[in-house]
Amino acid sequence: MSRDSSGTAPSEKGAEVGRRIGVGLMYGLWKPRVLGAWRMPATGPAILAVNHSHNIDGPMVMGVAPRPTHFLIKKEAFVGPLDPFLLGIGQVKVDRSGADRTAITQALDVLSAGGVLGIFPEGTRGEGDFAALRAGLAYFAVRSGAPIVPVAVLGSSDRPGRLIKALPPLRSRVDVVFGDPFEAGDGSGRRTRKALDEATERIQKQLSSHLENARRLTGR
Repeated sequence: MSRDSSGTAPSEKGAEVGRRIGVGLMYGLWKPRVLGAWRMPATGPAILAVNHSHNIDGPMVMGVAPRPTHFLIKKEAFVGPLDPFLLGIGQVKVDRSGADRTAITQALDVLSAGGVLGIFPEGTRGEGDFAALRAGLAYFAVRSGAPIVPVAVLGSSDRPGRLIKALPPLRSRVDVVFGDPFEAGDGSGRRTRKALDEATERIQKQLSSHLENARRLTGR
């Protein structure tokens, strides 16, 4: 699995390099507290569904997750030197203006090879409360049969840093809480619009419940 921007599968080795860079950066700049990482399946395909309230949420999860993760990232982030870098560390570029077949194929390739796909199901950065989910998460989960692992990142958007306003205060605590894996489909394997709508509803309940538990657990 070592193809890149040409429509080929994202590199697993690259994602592992990205994970190591993430470990160094995230633990060097902030104080991540990781809870429940053992819940993530040790092998086989998995989808991390991450709430999204700050730009560091993706790199934070990439750095603290026990396995290398390929995130679906909007193409607008792939600017200048970040383009070859993000592709080199196995991330997936997505054009959100329509159905991006290349990105869909790459994401399914990650899962069929037993890898970990990271998704921000809210689509864009917002309140980070899983209130509005896009159907993409349900599609990948139902199509691949991979379990979804809910991940709550808390504390990244509490207050801006003094030195760099766009980042959380240096050495501040950021909590990352992994939940129990669950199946999104109803077991029938159906991929009709109705089945995907029902799966999205199930996913939303599970993710909202996980976020509530994570806030209770961390006191945030």
